[in-house]
Amino acid sequence: MADGAKKGLYVISVAAELAGVHPQTLRIYERRGLLDPARTGGGSRRYSERDIARLKRIQDLTSAGLNLAGVKAVMELEDELKRLRRELDRTKQEAREAVERTHRQYRRDLVPLKQSPVRYRGGRV
Repeated sequence: MADGAKKGLYVISVAAELAGVHPQTLRIYERRGLLDPARTGGGSRRYSERDIARLKRIQDLTSAGLNLAGVKAVMELEDELKRLRRELDRTKQEAREAVERTHRQYRRDLVPLKQSPVRYRGGRV
């Protein structure tokens, strides 16, 4: 997500309305570790686009029958999966770059051989 998606824009009442839940529900989600909204200098919660998307995911999971502990476990696994995919992509890119460096080195180390056949004369020189 873009950096703008991380910026806290919405007060709790607007975030709750966007997510289709009561503001108290957002406080419960925060206490359970499902959300971590930004705070103003005065301590007011500010929800970002990312928080709103997360709220909608929580709603999807609870509508599917998961309790909040199950939702937290699923979301932690989803976050870990995203992290591992990024790590795998980074590792693949590093491997491609290493192979390319190695191939470039091979091309630099190759020395052309004389192409004409040399007649074997037998014996020692």
